[in-house]
Amino acid sequence: MDDLAPTPVTAGEQGETGEPRVPYRLFALKDRDTFLVADAFGDVLGAADGLFHDDTRLLSRLRLLIGGRPPALLSASVSQDNVFFTSHSTNQTLPSLGGASAPHGAIHVERKRFLWCERLYERLRFVNYSRDMVILPVALEYDADFHDMFEVRGSKRKARGRVLPAELNGRSVHFAYQGLDELRRDSVIAFSEPPGRLTPQRAEFMFMLTPETHFDLYLEVGPVPDHPPTRERWRAAAARARLDMRGRRRRGARLKSSGRLFNDWLEKSRADLALLTTEFETGPYPYAGIPWFSTPFGRDAIITAWQVLWIEPRLAKGVLGYLAEHQAEEVSAFRDSAPGKIMHETRKGEMTRLGELPFGRYYGGVDTTPLFVALACAYAERTGDLAFIDGLWDALRAAVAWIEQFGDSDGDGLIDYARGADTGLSNQNWKDSEDSVFHADGKFPDGPIAVVEVQGYAFAAFKGMADLARRRGETADAERWAAKAEHLRTMVEERFWMEDKGFYAMAVDGHGKPCRVRGSNPGHLLFCGLPSPERAARVADTLLSAAFNNGFGVRTLAEGEPRFNPMSYHNGSVWPHDTAICAMGLARYGHRDGVVRMTSGLFETAAHYEMRLPELFCGFPRQPGEPPVAYPVACLPQAWAAGSAFMMLQACLGITVDGWAGEIRIQEPRLPIGIDSLSIENLGVGDRLTDLAFEHVGRHVTVQGGRRSTVPILTRC
Repeated sequence: MDDLAPTPVTAGEQGETGEPRVPYRLFALKDRDTFLVADAFGDVLGAADGLFHDDTRLLSRLRLLIGGRPPALLSASVSQDNVFFTSHSTNQTLPSLGGASAPHGAIHVERKRFLWCERLYERLRFVNYSRDMVILPVALEYDADFHDMFEVRGSKRKARGRVLPAELNGRSVHFAYQGLDELRRDSVIAFSEPPGRLTPQRAEFMFMLTPETHFDLYLEVGPVPDHPPTRERWRAAAARARLDMRGRRRRGARLKSSGRLFNDWLEKSRADLALLTTEFETGPYPYAGIPWFSTPFGRDAIITAWQVLWIEPRLAKGVLGYLAEHQAEEVSAFRDSAPGKIMHETRKGEMTRLGELPFGRYYGGVDTTPLFVALACAYAERTGDLAFIDGLWDALRAAVAWIEQFGDSDGDGLIDYARGADTGLSNQNWKDSEDSVFHADGKFPDGPIAVVEVQGYAFAAFKGMADLARRRGETADAERWAAKAEHLRTMVEERFWMEDKGFYAMAVDGHGKPCRVRGSNPGHLLFCGLPSPERAARVADTLLSAAFNNGFGVRTLAEGEPRFNPMSYHNGSVWPHDTAICAMGLARYGHRDGVVRMTSGLFETAAHYEMRLPELFCGFPRQPGEPPVAYPVACLPQAWAAGSAFMMLQACLGITVDGWAGEIRIQEPRLPIGIDSLSIENLGVGDRLTDLAFEHVGRHVTVQGGRRSTVPILTRC
């Protein structure tokens, strides 16, 4: 994902008066292609927040005032299952308006909201805890600017469509926008009570609260008009939303440990994945993250599906099916597409519909196509589902053909990239900010650029396709792809290895010159199993050293390298998914103790973020008693950050499921620090379910199958 995100805007910068909003924090809800981002008060102030539908902001302002002033915040939270946002606040001192004046703290204000069927439902509850009747003046300010997501992120436009005059209808306001793409977009805000005064940007109410009583005001916001808000509608929709989420959270194997907080981390991670996952005809698909990337991304979904493949392979099946349906069929420099290439991202907003940006369906990711193939091979190995692979085979062959024909643009045997148009991404690996690939002198390389981790993905893709071809009886292709995998392995060892540094170069430029910089990229090579054991050991030692490991996770760039900045997006920050992939690589080569320490670091990070991992955080060294330093505009929740918990746990346990053989293999299992036991229930192996129990016994971890287990378990401690 690219580094186009606004800096956080505080309420003071919005022109707010009254109580300062410090710290300025955003909370997110999502339902299908609609999501809401608001602050702890529940307000939308028109900065990096709002109610969005199909990449368009339908609500750019929603602000509660009591007696002309914002309430005083008590607390705010999102429920454990990610369905409800609740803000608690109280009134500031209110003047007498015919009744008694209300002192500060007399009125409790609860704002509780959720999204269902792409519609915002909110209940505002006002409770009078004083001994006097209070006349409560309440106002809601609102607006709809219909900005495209890329405008919200900072893109400037030469022209926009036309915002139509707002229509008032007693207890609702209808906003509309006629886009330059000839599409009309609508937004309707409606109230359960008729306001005393209603304008296009403000609704005013006057409530009379007797002592120890409450009053509820309901509002709804959506892209189309609906029935007036009522208590019954709110409760019915809330019940359906919670029931739907409960079903999604219960998919896959169940995990439970002896650690309460560790369980909270696993449960919140599962809830974040459930929140971000949208159902398509092809199956479930995890959107990348809120707010900037609440849409299908190729790379993010593939990695997320791989992270949970061992406990929930259905997600990988949905991702593979969706991406196969959106595979490129033509050459386009604007979209960076070519036949067989797998999608990077898709958008539905006005700017992409008009072609102002290429991201309506964009293919500018060099790694997504080999990752797609590699995930399909991993899915087949995990499930033994050859029937699905047979249905996917044409898409897989087309993807491999892209790797062979278009992926190596200069014919040097390495998979590389160079954008086709200036509107595309300049760097097209996962570290896709403009300054993420460079030489040891800090200068940017000429293209086409071959980054090291993509060679690992292509190696895994060729190797996996060779195995699938053998199973399908396509011997010639199997031998050809196996030879390509080994040739690529040799190329990487010869052209990327830096003997003096005991590490692999970040990339090779268009002149064949290596970028002799130590980034986290080679950790992905270990994940793919490309390096020799001797070189893998040296890479592992470096990744576990203080140059990379800041005490919470693996930095994207080693301390001391040129352009290192722990506050940057890709040059020294810590990304949980990157750490998890490195951890799986370490585990693959037997460095299980290092994995346990890394798991502890990410777990402790989650504890500082209410048991969820952000997209990234700053890479400053860990200090005793201090939390990791936040990256202010990181997405939270983020799919591959949430999935990291499960990949880290798999790396600790050393567990793999062999779907072809119908057995479970466990190698040198470890439990996370502070965890004495862990159980896995309903782990699917073919058409059978099994249970497992891991337990510390002395210095070792034992593994036992449940009473109903009929699946062979092969363990090597």
